[in-house]
Amino acid sequence: MKKRMLTATGVIVAGGIAMFIWTGMILDKGSEPQADGTNDYAILLGAKVKENGEPSLSLRYRLEAAREYLEQHPDVKIIVSGGQGAEEPMSEAEFMFSYLVEAGIAEDRIIREAKSTSTYENILYSKKLLPSEVSKVTIISSDFHLARAQYLARELELETDVVQAETPKSVRAKLQIRERAALVKAYILGR
Repeated sequence: MKKRMLTATGVIVAGGIAMFIWTGMILDKGSEPQADGTNDYAILLGAKVKENGEPSLSLRYRLEAAREYLEQHPDVKIIVSGGQGAEEPMSEAEFMFSYLVEAGIAEDRIIREAKSTSTYENILYSKKLLPSEVSKVTIISSDFHLARAQYLARELELETDVVQAETPKSVRAKLQIRERAALVKAYILGR
């Protein structure tokens, strides 16, 4: 009995290590291919807006990456995607819209998608706002988040390239562990 328990424990530990390594390799590949302005549309994935109306660090970094990209590629239009959580004073999309307009991005380049509550819904609802002939988009999100976002986009028949925003150091470890679990879930459930 003891030998079986040790064997089972060893298998579980080995499986956990293998899963950790596998998800790490997938997360590392998420930052490719880098966007170059070829795609006419980008999707900026939302993150938390604090109760005081300020962006979380993750959202701030995503917005800065989006602003820089849009300034470099003035023909690209962007869908800002994110609904309103229970503790958020406004939808993430509305906050991102205001932020980008204040940063000098023309309003007619920004499309708001304010219903989504998950990465899957971000991409699904954003796809519905794209012209029917568009099948390639740029995804803008945190570096740890891009692999899953690209996987979900492929599941929704969109080809992607990416713009990566830095992950705040203060939450990097927590978010990478959470993202590994979310990535496994996405591969199992397809969303």
